[in-house]
Amino acid sequence: MTVHLELQAPLRDLRLGGNAPAPVAWRGLVREDYERGYRDGQQALREQLAGEQLDLHEMQTGVIAALWQAVPGVVRDTEQALAALALEVARKLVADLPVTPETIASAVREAIAQVEESTEFHIHLHPEDLALLRRVESAILQPAAPGVRFHFHAAPDISRGGCLVKTRFGVIDARRETKFELLKKIALG
Repeated sequence: MTVHLELQAPLRDLRLGGNAPAPVAWRGLVREDYERGYRDGQQALREQLAGEQLDLHEMQTGVIAALWQAVPGVVRDTEQALAALALEVARKLVADLPVTPETIASAVREAIAQVEESTEFHIHLHPEDLALLRRVESAILQPAAPGVRFHFHAAPDISRGGCLVKTRFGVIDARRETKFELLKKIALG
């Protein structure tokens, strides 16, 4: 509903009744409310940013702590992986080495060097290795000291390039795979 008033003369000295502020006072109230709202908004934004900054700091601290805890495990895993890789490379290199009279004689010498206080040896070699040593008339087939007796035996269960030396005191296992397993245990702990 709209009320339409027609005045016959202009209004002069018109005053509103009650406690209504004058139009200039309205402008002051609006300005104060605006400034209060602006200050309140700034304060709320500062508080929100401070809370988010604290959350970010806590998250950053947690990530750094987790990384510090993970580093020893990563180092340990890397060391084990590198040792396993090195062992695999060594195994492949040794497996690809040709079996020569010199490598067989070296394996026999190394095994005999571990035996103490025995004058009789039974040396077990792969049949092809023993045949190779005999064919080239290797010096390893002859005892190095008087009174020492060597007995060479062909043993198909011995891998190429290795040997077993049996004495009355025990057995010296100088097979390649046994040496590799020992190396593996040492390297991987």
